[in-house]
Amino acid sequence: MGVAHDATTTSIEEAPLAADRPVSGLADEPVDHRFKALPPDAEGLTVGALAAERRNLFTGGFTTPVLALSAESVEHNLALLETYSERHGLAFAPHGKTSMSPQLFARQLEHGAWGITAAVPHQARVYRAYGIRRIFLANELVDAAALRWLAAELDSDPEFRFVCYVDSVRGVELMDEALRAAGASRPVDVVVELGAGEGARTGVRTEAECAAVADAVAATGTLRLVGVAGYEGEVPEASGERVRDWLRRLVALAVGFDRAGRFAAGEEILISAGGSAWFDAVADVFAQIPELSAPVLKLLRSGAYVSHDDGHYRHLTPFNRVPEEGVLQPAFRLWAQVVSRPTAEQAFLNAGKRDAAYDLDLPEAQVVRSGRDGTVRPAAGVSVTGLSDQHTWVRTEPGAELEVGDWVGMGLSHPCTSFDKWQLIPLVAADGTVTDYIRTFF
Repeated sequence: MGVAHDATTTSIEEAPLAADRPVSGLADEPVDHRFKALPPDAEGLTVGALAAERRNLFTGGFTTPVLALSAESVEHNLALLETYSERHGLAFAPHGKTSMSPQLFARQLEHGAWGITAAVPHQARVYRAYGIRRIFLANELVDAAALRWLAAELDSDPEFRFVCYVDSVRGVELMDEALRAAGASRPVDVVVELGAGEGARTGVRTEAECAAVADAVAATGTLRLVGVAGYEGEVPEASGERVRDWLRRLVALAVGFDRAGRFAAGEEILISAGGSAWFDAVADVFAQIPELSAPVLKLLRSGAYVSHDDGHYRHLTPFNRVPEEGVLQPAFRLWAQVVSRPTAEQAFLNAGKRDAAYDLDLPEAQVVRSGRDGTVRPAAGVSVTGLSDQHTWVRTEPGAELEVGDWVGMGLSHPCTSFDKWQLIPLVAADGTVTDYIRTFF
């Protein structure tokens, strides 16, 4: 089994993380009708040229609705998770499905991320198009066409590191068949996914079945077992203790596999978990990983932190439980205009389901910007009661000041379904200056 190594040290290979296609090339994209809310008079400029003008979001010709991302809050959140990961000895591969933005991936890598997590082959292809050198696919990959593409990517770039889940013997068979048919010359690194419990999402349900999957991997020449992983956010009736119990099972599985010599020789052992709701529990349990026969890469995958939110994750973030570790800041604000005020109790804004996340919570009215003089005040007595495709239903209490032409700034819940509705998002400083535009690829 070799010499034991201290599991408290996270091993990170020395390799460039992103280089092939610089994100700066996105600045050359022309501004046109494809991008919601951009100033009509900017048609024909490049995104970079428009950013260089540093227009004001409110007076620079932007149309409503317009989604804005706070430059200061994004920077704060990036720095906070970087220091959190370092403090707890964790490597970090934030889930890119949240933003699908190469510019934000680059910023995350600059802030110490080991790589970027993906969920499906399309996301991995976007990552590779912008030079991401380490990808963790948190799913079993059994699509033959995607595996052919992966084999070609691995063969063409010796510095590309790819890891994905396996959670069934049949999945292993399909992967092996497709990779052999593709003539793959490099094995694909895999981790056995431990399910979070009965009725949870994907993953192997029992340790005996995990061993069977590991044996199936060992019988191939195209796959290489490098660790174990899972997603604690699916633990049924999740609580701090239930989540920690499952994480201890995950660690015990890794220890058992290591003792049995199941992991690829000469490779670091990868143990991964960590969504956006329980990464404090992951840090606690992973700190107790015992010495194994190789260095341990303790990989956290939280993704929603980059923008945080004003709803679901505001309530779920582990920083509520450990406030001494820091506080995430919500970065999104959706601005929409009052286009109808039919009664004293009702108003309608020109944003709807096509513009705002609504799968977990409705938008939250936060501030009102006067359409007359541009002054900003709290949205006292103003609340969102529903969304149509292109309208926000607003209820106003007696005395609430709101008239046609006013802009209403709303906080959003669930970053993943906020980013995906906008292809180009203004990055806005606190004074309203648009400093950049964040491109997404959903």
